Amino acid sequence: MTIHKIIIDGDITLFQSSAAVEEPIHWGDDWYTLHADLKAARQLFDLEVQKFQKRLEVDAVVIALSDPNNNWRRGVLDSYKANRRGNRKPVCYVPLREYVEDTYECVCHPTLEADDVLGLLSEEGCCIVSDDKDLKTIPGWLYVPHTDELHNISLDQADLHHLTQALTGDAVDGYKGCPGVGPVKAGRILEEGTWDEVVTAYESAGLNEEVALIQARVARILRVGEYDTIKGEVELWNPQ
Repeated sequence: MTIHKIIIDGDITLFQSSAAVEEPIHWGDDWYTLHADLKAARQLFDLEVQKFQKRLEVDAVVIALSDPNNNWRRGVLDSYKANRRGNRKPVCYVPLREYVEDTYECVCHPTLEADDVLGLLSEEGCCIVSDDKDLKTIPGWLYVPHTDELHNISLDQADLHHLTQALTGDAVDGYKGCPGVGPVKAGRILEEGTWDEVVTAYESAGLNEEVALIQARVARILRVGEYDTIKGEVELWNPQ
């Protein structure tokens, strides 16, 4: 194995660790409160990191985090993650993030999600650690903790998965994809794995290439070279 560094999806691990320590208490007379043990959350986060290090036999760790205030995809598609706006995060999520930022090497860029940071950092010898299926659009090593699977994704596989996402969309993330197209149908459509096949599918559904391009852009997890760290600008995806 040629992995020498792991890049962890900090958003997922933060959420899981902080949610796990929440405890609702009923004090009687219809009084309820929600408590969280920050010390326990810190320990859980540290244990997860150590578990990943042991599993992948590495010491070097980087934590990828989202910009909590802005998201470039909402400038492309206003409905992107609109269903999550205003959702409550676990009680100790914010102080746990502060602990992580003080303790580990973390990377966070303006307007980017943790997924994008993972994609930008994914270079030879690095392994992404995430349960998010969207990371299959990034070539390179990917470890999926939930299933304990380690994948080495080729460029062709990553590109095909991106086009598949452009067709199927993601209801959880607030982009619909091509009407009536699920994973199985997408596989039939993408016989050659080309953008023209995606456009043809959208046109068959009564939509144009502009709609298809918007869906493909929000489905795109940024790769090396697709973000200007000085200007804080994203290079929007365009078909070759």
